[in-house]
Amino acid sequence: MALTMNTSAAPAASQREKTDLRAMTIATILFFMWGFLTSLNDVIIPHLKSIFELNYTEAILVQFAFFSSYFIFALPAGKLVEKIGYKRAMVAGLVIMASGALLFLPASSITVFGLFLGALVILAAGMTVLQVAANPYVVNLGPEKTASARLNFSQAFNSLGTTLAPHFGGVLILGGATLTVAKLHLLSAPAQAIYRTQQASSVRMPYLGLGIALLVLAVVLGLVKMPSMQTNEHTQDFRPGAFDPDKDSIWSHKWLLLGALGIFVYVGAEVSIGSFLINYFGLASIGALPEQAAANFVSYYWGGAMVGRFLGSYILRSVRAGFALGIAATIAGLLVATSMLSAGHVAMWTIVAVGLFNSIMFPTIFSLGIADLGPLTSQGSSLMVAAIVGGALIPLLQGAIADRIGLQHAFFIPILCYLYIAFFGFASGNRPAATSVPIPEQV
Repeated sequence: MALTMNTSAAPAASQREKTDLRAMTIATILFFMWGFLTSLNDVIIPHLKSIFELNYTEAILVQFAFFSSYFIFALPAGKLVEKIGYKRAMVAGLVIMASGALLFLPASSITVFGLFLGALVILAAGMTVLQVAANPYVVNLGPEKTASARLNFSQAFNSLGTTLAPHFGGVLILGGATLTVAKLHLLSAPAQAIYRTQQASSVRMPYLGLGIALLVLAVVLGLVKMPSMQTNEHTQDFRPGAFDPDKDSIWSHKWLLLGALGIFVYVGAEVSIGSFLINYFGLASIGALPEQAAANFVSYYWGGAMVGRFLGSYILRSVRAGFALGIAATIAGLLVATSMLSAGHVAMWTIVAVGLFNSIMFPTIFSLGIADLGPLTSQGSSLMVAAIVGGALIPLLQGAIADRIGLQHAFFIPILCYLYIAFFGFASGNRPAATSVPIPEQV
């Protein structure tokens, strides 16, 4: 028998069975913002690569700094959520994100690569807090049976942010005239320093605007009344041996651990592809595109994810989440392999099409991983978010391989990632149905 454990009266059944649309709207705006800022890294990477004359391994340190923060701060973020609640944690995350965005101003003035990396660490730390709070919050804002669909819907707006950011960054950050390395070396040392400062300054206004927008969102979120999902409120299965609060641990939940590995390789694959697309489309054998034009194609990659998530939020209402995940990962792997083995437009459009099939992966893996965790949901969410460190390590590996065998051949790394995701998706078809999920309380 399942009972609801609350410190206050349980919400009415109708409240439990309906999604709170106001809370979903606000949470979805937060998904948009962190998607926008994450995708903007795909523009920052080639920009800083050009300014500081970096190789692929050095340039991808942008993603290493950004996604390492998820690993470093995920568990503390989970503790923060447990202490102050989901809403306050989301407000705190927004303020930290704003601080990181505003640090781009001094970094661009001093023109030191390490300062840009430091700003990204702080920005991603805030994003980590936001994700640890917002993902399970959305999962539990409505009926359990539509959790994957609901999270896919919010992630669709996350993808809207990732779609718009490359075009936005291409115009405002990559729009200025740039010198080739050969021409840059013809300049005197002082002239080179002036040039680098001028190029770096193009990030100031975009990140200033984003920092202000994040602070405004923090204020609005702090003032709006939203449903509270306390971390000690949950529906619990009281059958003998089903749950022991003194002995239960996230490390004993097999599907959580498998899901965390799925998040690790998924984010690694998605970030690896997105991070190198501008340079990939600039290769003579692929597209020979200038950086600003290539940035528009990066928007198509993320736009595919947006379209796929809107479709996925509908499809997953009638198709088993694990089966859909397995099919999507299989097709994504085949598309990457096709791009590796071809050239020109075929190579370009097959790699762009991967975005469509990436679409449902993160929210589906996440919801499958934290299902049935009960009071361990916030800790499980922390582990899943910590696994986003795959976005730091896997692109770094691909960058190191690209420096040795070429960028196109290095795309075998994402293929290996998609193979595991396909395994996880199809294997989850034999998983027992979840017996308990957190229930939000209307306040």
